[in-house]
Amino acid sequence: MQQEIYRTTCNKEKRRNMITQTIHSEEVSRANALIRKAQSVAILTHMSPDGDAMGSSLAMKQYLQALGKETIAVIVPNSFPDFLAWLPDAGNILVYDKQEEESNTIIANTDLIICLDFNDTKRIGKMGEAVEQSAAKKIVLDHHLFPQDFANITMSYPHASSTSELVFRFICQSGDFGLLNTSIATCIYTGIMTDTGNFSYSSNDPELYQIAAELMKQDIDKDAIYDQVFNTYSVSRMRLTGYCLYRKMRILGKNTALIALSKDELLRFNFQSGDGEGLVNLPLQIANVHYSVFMREDKDKIKISFRSQGERPVNEFAAKYFNGGGHKNAAGGESYDSLEDTVKRFEQHFREYFKKEQQ
Repeated sequence: MQQEIYRTTCNKEKRRNMITQTIHSEEVSRANALIRKAQSVAILTHMSPDGDAMGSSLAMKQYLQALGKETIAVIVPNSFPDFLAWLPDAGNILVYDKQEEESNTIIANTDLIICLDFNDTKRIGKMGEAVEQSAAKKIVLDHHLFPQDFANITMSYPHASSTSELVFRFICQSGDFGLLNTSIATCIYTGIMTDTGNFSYSSNDPELYQIAAELMKQDIDKDAIYDQVFNTYSVSRMRLTGYCLYRKMRILGKNTALIALSKDELLRFNFQSGDGEGLVNLPLQIANVHYSVFMREDKDKIKISFRSQGERPVNEFAAKYFNGGGHKNAAGGESYDSLEDTVKRFEQHFREYFKKEQQ
């Protein structure tokens, strides 16, 4: 029996060492020192939380619980999509715009704030002010460009596929590979899967598939995860998809697709949080369409998603013209003009910015 335990331990150590130590060891050591010292922890992520935001946050919470931490809160700025509500422990998440007083109390009094999948307090809306005013130590773990300097420790690695991948690497580099379990692995896999479009972009690193293999060894059901995320659409969402492709999609120039939806159109299809997820990717299935843009009118602004294929970055364009950013092939932005004016501004800047490709 002892020999079998020893063999298992050795195998786990060998598997852990197969993964490159991407995060600087000094950053990991400093972050672990803050985690060990903290009696209470608040884990925060960005507005309109997606699969990576949810997966990384819930994985981190369960990892800290495995370390023996008891007072841990996950707080999101606003509601998350129903197709992510099945994730382990998602039912205990606090939603800031519905539980503001309770959330502010936690943020003000916690020992440690861990910020996942965002690197600028602007990305967490009203919650940003509470975070900036809090005396808690702050850790950022993220994969977006241009981090803001607001945390004690900022672990920023834009080349990573997702923040969930970085959570896996952090756990491994902390020497805690053995604490992985089915729930933690499920959350991490969900984050990686959704932020790579089911491994269709930002996923050329061979190690990413080693990580996926290690997660599958934790008895996750990857087929069920895919089904929960991508095959639970409402009738209204499916009709919205058809409407976008048939009525709203425009092809600009030679290789760019644009879909723009007004508030009235969203209301017509009973738009719910998360219903726009993935719509921006669909036009990229058209031959010779290499850029896709999806705009929708929100309460006080126009939300914009950018996608591209291959060596065609859209993150710098999003940052320059639409107060956004993100990954090379997947970025976001916003506009405070009308939807009509935002479309006009996009068309003007896009043709200028990518003039050579439009010729």
